Amino acid sequence: MRFKLEQSTWVKDGNANALRIVYVFTDPNCPYCNQLWKAARPWVEAGKVQLRHVMVGVIRQDSPAKAAAILEATSPQEALAENELNYKDGGISPLKTIRPAMTKKLEDNAALMTEIGFSGTPAIIFREADGSIGKMAGLPQDAALEMILGPR
Repeated sequence: MRFKLEQSTWVKDGNANALRIVYVFTDPNCPYCNQLWKAARPWVEAGKVQLRHVMVGVIRQDSPAKAAAILEATSPQEALAENELNYKDGGISPLKTIRPAMTKKLEDNAALMTEIGFSGTPAIIFREADGSIGKMAGLPQDAALEMILGPR
């Protein structure tokens, strides 16, 4: 699973040298993904966590075009932030046309999400305190958020 996640198409959010890496299947139209992005800011901005947003387009008709707009941007990290910061106003503008290669990457990400056992976003994969791989579907709250991201 780890190799497949590393090889998937994702957006780096945070310090490349962060001690903790967390994978999140993210749809640009997902309100819970947006809430997770906001809740994680203290960890990400402190350099403690790097989120790797494995982009999928599964929620609305324009989700794939928005995910493609983020992934194909000059700075995918800035495009993701633009989408999340402007989420209430519709987020990033979707691409008018998605290249076939990008469609395949998004389909591969969605297939990986399903293969791992998730049916919606956010879908989170992280390392547990004992070193094992943890999985959580949905928006983590309070203690669950600290379990995933570590101590503030």
